[in-house]
Amino acid sequence: MNLGGWGEYLLAFAAFLGSHAIPSRPGLKAWLMAHLGRKGYVTVFSLLSTALLFWLIFAAGRAPYVELWGWAHWQIWLVNLTMPVVVVLSVFGIGTPNPLSFGGRSNGFDPEHPGIAGVVRHPLLWALLLWSLAHLIANGDLAHALLFGGFAAFSVMGMKLIDRRHTRVWGAEEFMKMTARTSTLPFAAWISGRWHPQQGPSIFRLLISVAVWLALLLLHPSVIGVSPLP
Repeated sequence: MNLGGWGEYLLAFAAFLGSHAIPSRPGLKAWLMAHLGRKGYVTVFSLLSTALLFWLIFAAGRAPYVELWGWAHWQIWLVNLTMPVVVVLSVFGIGTPNPLSFGGRSNGFDPEHPGIAGVVRHPLLWALLLWSLAHLIANGDLAHALLFGGFAAFSVMGMKLIDRRHTRVWGAEEFMKMTARTSTLPFAAWISGRWHPQQGPSIFRLLISVAVWLALLLLHPSVIGVSPLP
């Protein structure tokens, strides 16, 4: 396969999607965790995912440019206003008690006080969805439309597949009990009265969110090659 142009882009896309099939394969995941340990598995998978993501993004930039829609200045503002929400959802979704979705941990979860899952059941997938949609609108060429559109579709499908798998494994009654005070749509459980926050957000995680957001803002020009500032 010719790795220039579309060849490299398609290969990077296939590698990225293939790597993310690992968590959905219980047998393969169990084998890797048995040989690497839980921390080793998480570390290796995270590094591999990050490396493949950067390769995919760079490959999209090197792919032949085919314009689908034009650029407007408001698109930059859309991305800049969306990214703080994306970062907060990511920071509060990683490693918190939430066995209902990707990125959370099982121990310490209380269905009556679900924490971030009360805001939205799948915080990391919603972060990916918002990031994808904002960048999709801001990048009107074919390669980036496929990239960010694919991520957006992956996010939506991921939420449905995770809920379906939990329903099958736990049973419908247990799934309803575990998710009673959560919702697929952000704040829907709060608006409907099924969930009320018992305390404010973690100050520590808020500070991490600010630090991550600033790092992304400052490093974007040197790493991605485009300034995100209006």
